Amino acid sequence: MFTILPIKGYIDQIDGFYCDGIHAGLKPNGNNDLGFIYTNKPCTVAAIFTENRFQAAPLKHFLQYGEDFKTNFVLINSKNANALTGRKGIEDINKLFSRLDFELVNPVMSSTGVIGNPLPIEKLVAGAKKFDLTSKNGENLSKAIMTTDAYPKSCMYEVKLEDGSSFKIGAVAKGAGMINPNLATMLCFICTDANAPYSDIKEALKTNSETTFNAISVDGDTSTNDTVMVLANGNSNAYDKEAFAEALRLVMHDMAMLMVADGEGAKKVAAFEVINAATKEQAMIAAKALSNSLLVKTALFGEDPNFGRIASTIGASRIDCDDEKLVISYNDVVVFNKGEICFTPDIEAKAGDVLKKDKYKIICDIGLGDGYFTAYGCDLGYKYVEINADYRS
Repeated sequence: MFTILPIKGYIDQIDGFYCDGIHAGLKPNGNNDLGFIYTNKPCTVAAIFTENRFQAAPLKHFLQYGEDFKTNFVLINSKNANALTGRKGIEDINKLFSRLDFELVNPVMSSTGVIGNPLPIEKLVAGAKKFDLTSKNGENLSKAIMTTDAYPKSCMYEVKLEDGSSFKIGAVAKGAGMINPNLATMLCFICTDANAPYSDIKEALKTNSETTFNAISVDGDTSTNDTVMVLANGNSNAYDKEAFAEALRLVMHDMAMLMVADGEGAKKVAAFEVINAATKEQAMIAAKALSNSLLVKTALFGEDPNFGRIASTIGASRIDCDDEKLVISYNDVVVFNKGEICFTPDIEAKAGDVLKKDKYKIICDIGLGDGYFTAYGCDLGYKYVEINADYRS
């Protein structure tokens, strides 16, 4: 048995973790743009990355270390993705680390921002040399990694085990746009003092990504830099495999929901719950098609319960389906029932009221099996176009 309790605060509350963020001159508005995570002893580290074929230099640099290595330092910058920078992008990371005076063990870097610009090494070196590795300022770090985010994203949990021991686990993340299944334009750093082995971390990370980060979509695009990284320093000497996996799932779900809710101007979060599909795989295909559909997203923005867009998207996903078996509901309001249109003025008004809420479910019963999957999406409106039209400025 174990108990998982949400607690307030940032990752700096976890024993042995230090962090901070500063302005190094990358963002012209003077906001924080460079941060770090440091640990008092090397951490077991595991990560999953974007499936975009053009992986950014920080990802390639990380992968050069191979499996099951340890690190004590993560450097994170915003405003510059260090992507499509070729071999020089990796060399720039090595050059940057070589110029820092800290005692670094297999340091890793993570970047987010504009693609196709060389890394501004001089600014980053000058900024990093201002770091105090004894700092505990998770709020500054969370702001330093933001790009188009409307707000910082973090969560924390304490896990109490049956033997009386406990560990903490928390995360800091960024992500608001270019978010699509197979990760997103997102960075997420999960820190824990659990004494978790690499194999268990990797397994739980992969398993939980399917229903969290790989189940959200803002705009259907996938970036070059997407990263989810888990750092475990073992300081608590506490560990339980089942408890750790569940706590990690909660952290990843929290971060995923914060990202999709912050989808560059988004006001609505919809859970697209596909049930009774022929297979789980088909349920996943249909749910993700719904979360990605621009027509569905704009209907959400307009608070229009247009079930025709829902049905059309399911059919276009090419899963097995039959309109005489299909049931579509907005929360508990059934608008289409096995070939029967239920869209009376009263039902339409009730469905419209559902779409006025900040969060709701759109439930699609395929009626052909027991396959189930939930994907998460948001509305898409004028603000999204405004933000992305001005992204490089």
